[in-house]
Amino acid sequence: MQQFQHYIDGAFAEGARQFESLDPANGQPWARMPEASVADVDRAVAAADAAFLAPDWAGMTATARGKLLYRLADLIAEHAGRLAEFETRDTGKIIRETSAQIAYVADFYRYYAGLADKIEGAHLPIDKPDMEVWLRREPIGVVAAIVPWNSQLFLSAVKIGPALAAGCTVVLKASEDGPAPMLEFARIFDQAGFPKGVLNVITGGPEVGARLSSHPKVAHVAFTGGPETARHILRNSAENLASTSLELGGKSPFIVFEDADLDSAANAQVSGIFAATGQSCVAGSRLVVQASVKEAFLARLKAKAEAVVIGPPDAMDTEVGPLCTAGQRDAITDLTNRAIVQGARCVTGGAPLEGPGYYFPPTILDCSDARAADSLVEEFFGPVLSVVSFETEAEAIAIANDTRYGLASGLFTQNLTRAHRMIRAIRAGIVWVNTYRAVSPIAPFGGHGLSGHGREGGLQAALDYTKIKSVWLRTSDEPIPDPFVMR
Repeated sequence: MQQFQHYIDGAFAEGARQFESLDPANGQPWARMPEASVADVDRAVAAADAAFLAPDWAGMTATARGKLLYRLADLIAEHAGRLAEFETRDTGKIIRETSAQIAYVADFYRYYAGLADKIEGAHLPIDKPDMEVWLRREPIGVVAAIVPWNSQLFLSAVKIGPALAAGCTVVLKASEDGPAPMLEFARIFDQAGFPKGVLNVITGGPEVGARLSSHPKVAHVAFTGGPETARHILRNSAENLASTSLELGGKSPFIVFEDADLDSAANAQVSGIFAATGQSCVAGSRLVVQASVKEAFLARLKAKAEAVVIGPPDAMDTEVGPLCTAGQRDAITDLTNRAIVQGARCVTGGAPLEGPGYYFPPTILDCSDARAADSLVEEFFGPVLSVVSFETEAEAIAIANDTRYGLASGLFTQNLTRAHRMIRAIRAGIVWVNTYRAVSPIAPFGGHGLSGHGREGGLQAALDYTKIKSVWLRTSDEPIPDPFVMR
């Protein structure tokens, strides 16, 4: 079997223990992974803290940091095929998506490479004539980056990229479910020429996450995952008063009006819920469709869902592969069965496939007569679409906003004025209009409510890894006036 190691302080090391990683396509072990202990976490944080203070990183110019990030981007592009193979093997995500996504991940690092020497302070027009005052943006310190198994190279890039551009150092915890691509990424990072300890990569379970997010030398925790784990992280961060950025789950509305291009909307809906086997935080898992076109639109979706090619994730013609874990498959099965008991009508799919692997087919649940069904409020994190209909624009807005989440949304209409009204009214961090599931390093993303807080991507993400220092310089040679009066 393949053997993987942690990356701590510029060297590869075994974990305190090892565990077998299972191939989601057949449920069989294929690799042995290191499992970190609390002592391993402490070593990784100590390495990051030492690197943050060391002259070869702390004294490096922002332009030089950018050049290292450019070098890393080139290496990612060079090894994208190998990284994609590991992500597909360890998580079940189809190779046609991992190949394209990881090639694009290089552009995220290039974006932050170019941004490294453009993170600027400011001069203040202060109200005291004998003072010059300016603001310095300085790196916040050691960053704990915690990523899930889905799209982990992308989700780590939007943390590592801006953190290193700002001059921080990072300890990255890869998910114990499918950590292979991040442990392989560490090997590529090692070739880029960064000083040792700038990035450390470990994996492990809740004990590791708890120690990392509460460690006294961690200044910021950047987390992607579920709301319940995020609550633990917020409690843990009370120990070190670390700042946090949380990119959590979603139950995103996908709104289709009767004037929409239904064929285009159907393709986008397939992308939004069945691509990545539905294992995406921005999955368009709630179809909110105008009643006048509901049946016509459902007919299109049903045909597309049943035509999806389900198969081994390493085959280029596969469109839906297995779920990442057996537990995920079982949870989706239970949620689907519960929705049907609560009155949802199963249009297609609805049960796991027989045979080896963790396969669940594209599933459509018509919940128009069961609007209290759990399937409309709970995140499945799988290829299951819940459908409700509406009559009026106001009703569509009310349904779309009837959620504890607020990450993404989709809107399909040819009416420009309606689109603008809806954009203002929808409570979500992302609104895609006549498209879905598009990303760019230039555009920030994130949500509110149970979808978290903070933003990843764009300039804002880099600023979140900095702190402001106010500098006061007195320009007068006269003696300081009355010391008992605040200036």
